[in-house]
Amino acid sequence: MLLLLPAAGLFPHNSHAMDSREIFYVGTFDSQGLFVYEFDRSSMKMTLVQTVGERQSPNFQALHPDRETLYSVSGHTFTDDTGHHTVSAYRIDGETGHLSMINEQSSEGRGVCHVSVDPQGEFVYVSNYSSGNLSVYRIQEDGGLSEAVDVVQHEGGSVNERRQQGPHVHSIIPSPDGRYIYVSDLGIDKIMIYEVNRQTGGLSPASVPFVENTPGAGPRHFTIHPNGTVAYSVEELSSTVAVFRVDKQTGALEQIQRIEMLPEDYEDQNTAADIHISPDGSHLYATNRGDDSLVIYRIDQLSGELELVGHESTRGGHPRNFGIDKQGEFVFVANRDDDNVVFFSRDEATGVLQYTGMEIEAPAPVCVTQLIPD
Repeated sequence: MLLLLPAAGLFPHNSHAMDSREIFYVGTFDSQGLFVYEFDRSSMKMTLVQTVGERQSPNFQALHPDRETLYSVSGHTFTDDTGHHTVSAYRIDGETGHLSMINEQSSEGRGVCHVSVDPQGEFVYVSNYSSGNLSVYRIQEDGGLSEAVDVVQHEGGSVNERRQQGPHVHSIIPSPDGRYIYVSDLGIDKIMIYEVNRQTGGLSPASVPFVENTPGAGPRHFTIHPNGTVAYSVEELSSTVAVFRVDKQTGALEQIQRIEMLPEDYEDQNTAADIHISPDGSHLYATNRGDDSLVIYRIDQLSGELELVGHESTRGGHPRNFGIDKQGEFVFVANRDDDNVVFFSRDEATGVLQYTGMEIEAPAPVCVTQLIPD
């Protein structure tokens, strides 16, 4: 694994910067598996400490709120005759960040592409793109997963004959209190809203069971502002971001804005991928695959609406997932087609990004998760 160090002065060293060990988990579309890196913020050095090669294409992962368990979905076929893929639970070593498998379960579908964890740490949610369904698991005392406690199959399609011939569940994001989940289905142009039974993990349609995206938009990923009153959907097929007002009591969404992601002079093909908000709630970022850029928006703190700040090249092809440092100091982007994870310093006042020169070489990286210890 190749590591390029940052150019001098391009990473901030704020007074709150930590000298303790941090860990980065890099999921891939590669047979080598999931990679574990140790990051020393004081020296800005990244070191590969483990390769977890147990599962083919461990493409997305998520941390438990207690940061003692990691959940990973993979293209590995489960040990039955269904052809379903897998979701695995890994124990995190508190000293090294190393992973050891606790157990795994069937994803209950095909084309598994996303996993998320209930904010109260009781359930795991898995999205199956190809089969268009989602599954719910109870987290056991050892951090492992029960068999699925609920599986919901979506039906329907939309106007894009090639990409929306049926349902394609792409991500599940819980509400901050865990009462609801928001399920982005690219195939049916809807964000489905389910109420979670906190006793059983079972799902039922919320009182307002969905919001419809613009036909052909293809909702992919979703994020909720720290204030809980506004949310954002990245729309893969139209390269747009839809902005929604959130009713905290019912979970309902009301669209208030829709904004383009691409530069005005860009004319080639593009698909949008991931979306995240800075920890302070001031800026929103989303990835373009084709233009191969991060689009940067300022968030109006009263309305939640977006104002374009600009674009930053991701220095690699097909930027899929990305993350924002928990301290807000940098952004890291997984470029699948150029086998690199690229780091950018972030101006916390303007939201503008600057390439640091720091990169990790990893095969077909598609998801990067940061673990910062207490």
